[in-house]
Amino acid sequence: MSALGDEVRIMKSLPLKFYRKAKNGIIRSMPPVSWSNDSYYQQQILPILKKHKILHFNRTDARLANNGLPLELQMFRCHVNYHALKFTSRIQGLGEKLVNILRRKGPFVVLHLRYEMDMLAFSGCTHGCSEEEAQELTKMRYAYPWWKEKIIDSAQKRKDGLCPLTPEETALILKALGYDQNTQIYIAAGEIYNGTRRMSALRSAFPNIVRKEMLLTQEELKPFQNHSSQMAALDYLVSVSSDVFIPTYDGNMAKVVEGHRRFLGFKKTILLDRKKLIKLLNDYESGALNWDGFAFTVKRVHQDRLGLPCRRRQITDKPKEEDYFYANPCECLPEQCIHSYNQK
Repeated sequence: MSALGDEVRIMKSLPLKFYRKAKNGIIRSMPPVSWSNDSYYQQQILPILKKHKILHFNRTDARLANNGLPLELQMFRCHVNYHALKFTSRIQGLGEKLVNILRRKGPFVVLHLRYEMDMLAFSGCTHGCSEEEAQELTKMRYAYPWWKEKIIDSAQKRKDGLCPLTPEETALILKALGYDQNTQIYIAAGEIYNGTRRMSALRSAFPNIVRKEMLLTQEELKPFQNHSSQMAALDYLVSVSSDVFIPTYDGNMAKVVEGHRRFLGFKKTILLDRKKLIKLLNDYESGALNWDGFAFTVKRVHQDRLGLPCRRRQITDKPKEEDYFYANPCECLPEQCIHSYNQK
C-alpha cells in the first residue's frame, strides 16, 4: 500500500456504504478476458465498475497481455512485482536464513526439479517409470475432472520437449554442463515421486544435494508444512538468490524466477532446451554419441541460453505460446532493452 500510494489507492476493507451489499453477496463477479490489453479494461471493464461500484474478479491469472501495452504500464507491472509485493516477514526471514546457510558453504546452484507426482500425472510423462507407476499416474489424472487432457502419448510428448526432465536425465545434463561432485545443489521442489529410487543417480553424481527440510529444523518448518504455496515461497527466495538457477521444466515459478533474476542484473539462469536435450540423451544412451560429443554439444546448445538480455518472442493471436512478460520483463531492464522496446 505504501509503495503504490502515489499511483493507486488501495483499501484494506470496503467503505461502510458498500459493506452490507458485499456481505449479502450482492456484487458483480466476473472473470476478465485472458491476455487483454489496456483498451479492454478502459472500454469494457470500467463502465461495468462505474455501474456496479464494486467488481469482483474471480480469475486473475494471465488477464493482462504480454505485449502491446504502453511502456508506462509495463514499467508499473515491474514496480508492483519487484518492489511493492513482499512476502510476509516470517517467510522472508526463513528464506534469508536458508540462503545464509548455503552461502556459508560457498556458491550454490538451485535445481528446480519438477518431478512431483501431480506434475507427472497432469503432464502424462512417464519415462523411466515402471508400468505400475505409470498406471498410478494415469489413475490420478482421470481423478481430476478439471485436468482436461486424459489420453497422452508420453513418448511423443517427451520427444517434443514437453516433459519435465527426469532426475536421471538431469544428472547427466549437469555433468555435461561441467558441474562436478563438489557442486552444492539445492533442490527447489515438492516431494519427488518415488524419490528414493528416482533420486539415486542424481545423489550419487552430486552428493552435496540439499533441500530445505535438511537445512531447517522441523520446528522452523512446522508453520508452513500444510501450505504448499508457502513452502514454494521459501524455494522461490533461495532460487532468486542462487549463483545459478536451472529449471528442468518451464512452469510458472520457473518463469517468474527467471524474470526476477534478469531484473536483478541478469543472474545466471540456464534455460534448458528440452527438445534438443532429449535427442542428445537418446543418442548418448543408444551409443550413437560418446560422452565427449554429448558433453560438448550440451554446452554448445546452451551457450546462449543463460538468461542474458534479449527481446521477448511475440506470436500474434497466440499469447500462451509467446514469451511470458514476467519471464523477461524487458521494458524494466537496462537501457538496451528499453531501447529495443521503443524500436518496435
